Amino acid sequence: MSESNQHNKKVDRPVVMVVEDDESTAELLLHFLHREGYETWYAADGFAAQKLVQENNAPVLAILDIMLPYKDGISLVQQIRAKIGWESVPIIMLTAKSDEQDVVKALDSGATDYVVKPFQPKALMARIRRLVEPDA
Repeated sequence: MSESNQHNKKVDRPVVMVVEDDESTAELLLHFLHREGYETWYAADGFAAQKLVQENNAPVLAILDIMLPYKDGISLVQQIRAKIGWESVPIIMLTAKSDEQDVVKALDSGATDYVVKPFQPKALMARIRRLVEPDA
């Protein structure tokens, strides 16, 4: 799966950044997000995600895996929270790590929500809608 080249173009649809190294999980996420009307930026590793954060205005939401090549999701959360304009972006950690200490570490680092894989796509989309459209 290749990274989206859409992140440099102006889009009218709300943008969600997806950072996931498992291709099948990424394809499922991108499919559901596109079906719900979202534009997506995709990165398969921490360095590619870091570049998206550095080069773009904030998306409406970020979905991050914790275990990623090159730079982990916790480091990305900290980078997102430190970037001007990105401080309040809702971040959903989507990961296989289900230990309480992992959940606490992610939330303490600034993640908004934590979802354990395998996940239910419709439930995840409901969480996304709640974070992106809190008054809806």
